[in-house]
Amino acid sequence: MSHRSVRHLRAARPLLAAVACVALILGSVGAATAAAADVTFGSPTASSSFGTSLTFKQPIQVGSSSITRTEILLLFPGALGPTLTEVPSRGIGGGSQVLTFTWDPATDGHIVPNTVITATWRVTTADGAVVDGPSLGYRYADDRFDWQTQQGTLVRIHWYQGDAAFGARALAIAETGIHNAEQLLGVTETQPIDFYIYADQGDFYDAMGPGTPENVGGQAHADIRTMFALITPSELDQDWVKNVVPHELTHLVFNTAVDNPYHFPPRWLNEGLAVYLSVGYGSDYRGLVSQAADTGTLAPLTSLSGDFPNGDRFFLAYAESVSAVDYMIRTFGKPVFTTLIRSYAKGLTDDEAFTAALGEDEATFDAAWRSSVGAKPMASLGPRPAPAGPLPSDWTGPGPGSGSGAPAPSTATGPATFAPDVSPTPTTSAAPADGLSGPAPIAIALGAVLGLVVIAVIIASAARSRRPSG
Repeated sequence: MSHRSVRHLRAARPLLAAVACVALILGSVGAATAAAADVTFGSPTASSSFGTSLTFKQPIQVGSSSITRTEILLLFPGALGPTLTEVPSRGIGGGSQVLTFTWDPATDGHIVPNTVITATWRVTTADGAVVDGPSLGYRYADDRFDWQTQQGTLVRIHWYQGDAAFGARALAIAETGIHNAEQLLGVTETQPIDFYIYADQGDFYDAMGPGTPENVGGQAHADIRTMFALITPSELDQDWVKNVVPHELTHLVFNTAVDNPYHFPPRWLNEGLAVYLSVGYGSDYRGLVSQAADTGTLAPLTSLSGDFPNGDRFFLAYAESVSAVDYMIRTFGKPVFTTLIRSYAKGLTDDEAFTAALGEDEATFDAAWRSSVGAKPMASLGPRPAPAGPLPSDWTGPGPGSGSGAPAPSTATGPATFAPDVSPTPTTSAAPADGLSGPAPIAIALGAVLGLVVIAVIIASAARSRRPSG
């Protein structure tokens, strides 16, 4: 073959590869089209009994092909993608059946009411073709009660105990809370918000699911734009109700203001704002912050970026959060605060958002806020250096704490003593059980021998891994 022919063949290789690729794709499309024509999906359905089961069904008709695999894809609000589960089915060909999958909340996971789950069935035929059926969006409802509903400008309120006046008063509180949050955060809500009111503590906690803290009277779920609260008709006019409803609804507006796929703001900023707009920085919270500042137990704000601690520090976390938000608004002004919140919608990190809006990172803001409340430094709790043991009487090396200075003979003949801030309990060191003691060169020599052994093992393992197998 001439050099010219070789060059022409080489030049033609990409074109031949492209043609082969197109032929492969067209062949795959043809096979998938044939498989799709051989599989017919009926109308999918779903049903549920709250807290007990959630069942999806899909009628299917198959021609001459047979099905080798059946799956259901469930997409939950806010998820990055669907959850895929293989569902056992009969290997059918030329027949029909109803594919069925049941979600058990007790074992598969709790689902809060008003969640819309999108279900899609997928089948794989014997020739390897994968065919998806139609998608079905199903709203999982708490069907234990006969809910009454009132529609406001933005909020839909649902309750099952109390008269129409009860619902109207609750709706007015909710609409006002939404409006105040919109004003401060500089956003306008356009999508409806559902607000469910439970009149019984057991029913409320059943709806919220396992692990719900006992002191929770309301929850906001931004992913489904739904708020839940525990309020009896006799409690509606109490002050705490007028606080908890705006508090939870503020979370939903906050989520709209910062929504982005990359990073969510620290929790102290979210909760601090909700408290600020619902009850303000009142005397109770000021007292908690003042006491913690005086005793050196005021936690850094960075430690409140995630879940709040339980126990006594639970309420202190809220107090710190609203205190920091109050300080920020008084120091920088509401427009700057709004700029900070809105900047999170760009996906900025905490330090980027704080620097862009306030001109300082989160740590600098934290230090300034702590200084404003007169906080004493928090005690450092964590690993501490182990105390040194006694030195032999003839030791000529550097003594404890002498660093890299000139060697200083030591006359230590007993246990070393330490200041209370280094070790609360004086410690003595006994001679090693194997009798090894003496100057450091012995330990260095032992370390060198062990190092050589490790290197030899590594070299031997590498040599074995290069041997041909079989």
